[in-house]
Amino acid sequence: MKNATSIHHHIKKAKQKDYIRVLILRTLGNFLIFSSLFMVGKTFYLPVRQEIRYLIEQKTEKKYIVATTKEEAVFTLQKTPSGKKGGLAEMLRGKPIEALIPEDPNYSIVIPKIGANARIIPNVDAGDEKIYLDALNHGVGHVMGTAFPGEGGHIFLFAHSTDYFWNVGTYNAVFYLLGKLEAGDEINVFFKGLRYKYHVIDRTIVDPAQVEYLTRKTNREFLTLQTCWPPGTTLKRLLVFAVRVTD
Repeated sequence: MKNATSIHHHIKKAKQKDYIRVLILRTLGNFLIFSSLFMVGKTFYLPVRQEIRYLIEQKTEKKYIVATTKEEAVFTLQKTPSGKKGGLAEMLRGKPIEALIPEDPNYSIVIPKIGANARIIPNVDAGDEKIYLDALNHGVGHVMGTAFPGEGGHIFLFAHSTDYFWNVGTYNAVFYLLGKLEAGDEINVFFKGLRYKYHVIDRTIVDPAQVEYLTRKTNREFLTLQTCWPPGTTLKRLLVFAVRVTD
């Protein structure tokens, strides 16, 4: 009887150990699953949100106009037709036409096609990770050593860069939709209270190590915009090229 009780006790103890082992493994597995889902969500939330916004605005034919001041925006909106009305488009449309006023008239970029509007941080050292990551928490970076608007040289602006893959979603999302730009699309750069217009002429995708585009020479005022590509990754770099135009 004593042996039977002892055997029963050992079996019960073994079952308890197995239960604890299974519980630990399940807890660890669930933790890894939820951690992975969190990291994926953190990384791709902003790109996906921007894509959905852009899709809705395309379906509802929403338009953006660029204005230097609030007064100019009000005046322009008052004389601009609101477009088609009715049906689902009317319910989703919200504001059919919206004015984009530069975040900072001293230095900002506004791209009406993708609804982008952000302050530009001047003279950012693109070779110092700590400096450029800090700058990209506050706006778009202007690479130190490249020209400023109106100087007739090569202006290089960048956003959405990161130190590690899982931090992609942390930094400025203003350029997530840069891949939507095509030849002829308008880019506006405001500098020291003046508005400079550029039209897209080309774009390309390059490896991160291809830094020769930073020192590109030009005989006209030339603008390069850079972002990581595809959105939500750090695999490549998308470069969009534009030239200044005058009205």
